[in-house]
Amino acid sequence: MKDETRLVQGDPSPDFELDNHKGNKIKLSEHRGKTVLLSFHPLAWTSICAKQMQSLEDNKEELDELNAVALGISVDTIPSKKAWAKELGIVHTSLLCDFWPHGKMIKDYRIFREEDGFSERTNIIVDPEGNIAFIKVYPIGELPDMDEIIEVIEKIER
Repeated sequence: MKDETRLVQGDPSPDFELDNHKGNKIKLSEHRGKTVLLSFHPLAWTSICAKQMQSLEDNKEELDELNAVALGISVDTIPSKKAWAKELGIVHTSLLCDFWPHGKMIKDYRIFREEDGFSERTNIIVDPEGNIAFIKVYPIGELPDMDEIIEVIEKIER
């Protein structure tokens, strides 16, 4: 019997539409046919979250070559994300805002930390058909390994 508290590999990925740090609407289903990395981070303006989002930006060219797109997601507001992206030099990677209703999309993915008001640090890879191909929850203080993520995406895209 499946544990209903978490999404698992093979589950359909819940669709969503969120604003990014530039104020553009981003909808998961508009990326059908591509592999999508949903990279959840607890809060902007923290050092590990900054490194996590910078790793998405630093690997954009390789992700493009793999027919993949990375989206950074947290509960922060658009103005906060916009200023943070500028501070970090993030130009190409969309930083999505799940501010209101607070954490709704993160709750749909079942990784919301109620006691803290933000998400788990999690990477979810959605395959080109819209199903979860990989999910990993990291300790809050641990930077996700981008090499591991690239390796998983390479296997999906073969």
